[in-house]
Amino acid sequence: MSNSIAPSVRWPAEWEPQTATWISWPHNHKTWPGHFQPVPLAMVRFIEELSKVQRVEVLAGPVGIAPSAAEMLGDMPNVTIHPVVTNDVWIRDFGPTFVRRLSDNALVGVDWHFNAWGGKYPPFDQDAAAAEAICQIVGCPRHESWLVCEGGGLETDGQGTLLTTSSVLMSSTRNPNRSREEVEQELCLQLGVSKIIWVDGGGIEGDDTDGHIDQLARFVSEDTVVVAVSSIASDSNHAGLAENLNSLKRATSAHGHALNVVPLPTPLPRVLDGRRVPESYCNFLIANEIVIVPTFRSDATDRAALRLLEQLMPDRRIVPLDAYDLIWGLGAFHCASQQQP
Repeated sequence: MSNSIAPSVRWPAEWEPQTATWISWPHNHKTWPGHFQPVPLAMVRFIEELSKVQRVEVLAGPVGIAPSAAEMLGDMPNVTIHPVVTNDVWIRDFGPTFVRRLSDNALVGVDWHFNAWGGKYPPFDQDAAAAEAICQIVGCPRHESWLVCEGGGLETDGQGTLLTTSSVLMSSTRNPNRSREEVEQELCLQLGVSKIIWVDGGGIEGDDTDGHIDQLARFVSEDTVVVAVSSIASDSNHAGLAENLNSLKRATSAHGHALNVVPLPTPLPRVLDGRRVPESYCNFLIANEIVIVPTFRSDATDRAALRLLEQLMPDRRIVPLDAYDLIWGLGAFHCASQQQP
């Protein structure tokens, strides 16, 4: 889909300069049933790496949780803890998507309508209110959208191109009474994009988001996209991910240019407590000077992913971080963060 309406905002690409990263402190044991204990330490390591290159703003979660953000983060430099209560950790999805107003370059937070991935995980009222709280802390205007959407379902090149999936935005539990045209118009209005590429081959088994794009395909520059593909043909994800790859090879950007599409093989399938975990290296986070890449104790594919991303983003330091325990909550570092330009 292409849009000819003149935009009033621009959504910066993730590699553009950032002021801060927003984090929601992990506290919901139900997110990691039987495996919560190592998660806060994984988050401390994540925040520590981010704080070396930019500010980190942490929503502390409910009072009285143990271990608390304050206890574990101490006086870590560049880290501010805010007394904002949340239901869960996945701030990429319920936090604001920050855009720049073209008229004066002012920061604006887009507040999508959040219903916990189609009502899967009630209660979610505190998460749904977090974007407004963040915009108040930042001191920026908030654009409230009617679109039921999560930030992890959206990916941009910063130049008007948007990647997303129908399985998320057109699902019966999110926007059942809206046409594709209405959804596209709202995305163009709120994000200033002019070209939407629907990546609809298939998702990753175990992913409870219905197919977030940040597990499937990510821009690493204005013309290059890495796409999750299966490491082995017997993987249940193989056919769908291969179709994602092929569809992006056929696609063009907002400027009409063909994309440079690079396959990024996933780890070998892993089952934990009878459930497939949705491991994908596409869930990396680009920050100032660095790229934080989830690793999954899958030596061969971990090494291959790190080498590939190092080649594609040579101006940044690649920081591997163990997401072996974090992924049991069905997300990794991109899901657990939201950048502020």
